[in-house]
Amino acid sequence: MFDSVRLRLTLWYVGVLSLILVAFSVAVYVFVERSLYDRLDTGLRSTLESVSAALERQGAAAGTGKEAAVRVLQELRFPNQAIAILDAEGRLLAEKPGTGQVGVRLPPSGAASAGSLRFYSLEERRLDSDDSCRGVVQLRQIPSGNASYLIVVNQPLEPLTDDLELLQEILYITVPLALVLAGFGGWFLARRSLAPVAAMSEQAQRISAQNLDQRLPITNPRDELGLLATTFNELLARLSDSFTQQQQFMADASHELRTPLSAIRTTSAVTLQQEDREKSEYREALTIVEQQARRLSRIVEDMFVLARADAGHPTLQDTEFYLDELVAETTRAAAGLASQKNLQLQVAPLSETPFRGDECLLRQMLWNLLDNAIKYTREGGAVRIALESRETGCAITVTDTGDGIPPEIQPHIFERFYRADEARSRTGNANEGGAGLGLPIARWIAEAHHGRLELQCSNETGSTFLVFLPRR
Repeated sequence: MFDSVRLRLTLWYVGVLSLILVAFSVAVYVFVERSLYDRLDTGLRSTLESVSAALERQGAAAGTGKEAAVRVLQELRFPNQAIAILDAEGRLLAEKPGTGQVGVRLPPSGAASAGSLRFYSLEERRLDSDDSCRGVVQLRQIPSGNASYLIVVNQPLEPLTDDLELLQEILYITVPLALVLAGFGGWFLARRSLAPVAAMSEQAQRISAQNLDQRLPITNPRDELGLLATTFNELLARLSDSFTQQQQFMADASHELRTPLSAIRTTSAVTLQQEDREKSEYREALTIVEQQARRLSRIVEDMFVLARADAGHPTLQDTEFYLDELVAETTRAAAGLASQKNLQLQVAPLSETPFRGDECLLRQMLWNLLDNAIKYTREGGAVRIALESRETGCAITVTDTGDGIPPEIQPHIFERFYRADEARSRTGNANEGGAGLGLPIARWIAEAHHGRLELQCSNETGSTFLVFLPRR
């Protein structure tokens, strides 16, 4: 039941609003009650002051205190209030009842001190009497008559309690009604506000691997739900690109694996068709099979390295070694390939360069770069490798004297299985082209060491690749 966000939002809204309305109602009730009592006390105080002033005026001329008290109450007109005048000992001198002949009710206990006002409230004596009242008492010293009078003023509380009960009834009706209306309004607003979420959910359920090009609807791209839909659409775009890349990778891998397998199968079938063959023919066939098997093994190894890269950066086998020695050893290993094409493989003077990293991966990176440079340099050219130690890291440059990489091809050279016909034709022998995995693997190895591999320049005089490896 409470799994619905719409219901939870409505309940939270109604709950918070109920707390606010209850607190507001209590505050209003307390404020009105205090205001009514203050107004009532002000009237009682005013009446008591009037009685005291009249006693001062009549005290000397009235003769006795009782006569003065009776004359004062006869002169004053306060129909809603009951007034009583007592002497200092508490004997009643004069009394004027209020409306309905309601008499004065004295405070329950204690006498008032001279000059101080004492307010008090009395409940009904019986349930049907309606004689609850609010009173004030004060002991006044009259200088003119040299006498003290205890003045008591009462006023019925029934009108005030009726007003408060009416206010209570109004609050008891309006607060629940407001909560009910707020609940329906909150439900409607929550449903209206979450409608884009429902639309996005329905659209997301329809998206699968076959239609990753579809996107979630965006009502308002500037609000929170619009930002959520935009972020989700960007995620779908990345997933679509990744899925497309994986599909292309599988297709290219299948093609690259099929080529050497087809050559092996064809060579074997042709060789076995005829029983009697010369030894040289068998040797030639086995040579072709061995070359294609070696190429197949190289492709599988490269794909395994890329699979490790796609699974996340693997744990590098960090060791302490000298990068200059690694460059020299890899260059010597590549010298055989260079000599087959009559290329000059030059190494700039190397200085001692200690480094920490995965020596095997870095060796493979350098080999891929040298192998790539040798393949795409014409016979009689040169390939040069240099190592420079910088303050923040090490820079390795591999330069060849080939025909350069066309500008339209340069953005794609680090893509997997990418091989342009123009790039292969630079060597004059298309069979020497690789599977298109050397540069992607080399870039991944550099990035695994928090470095970078980039094509620094390429024109008709040759190409230069730069590897920067920061010190860790």
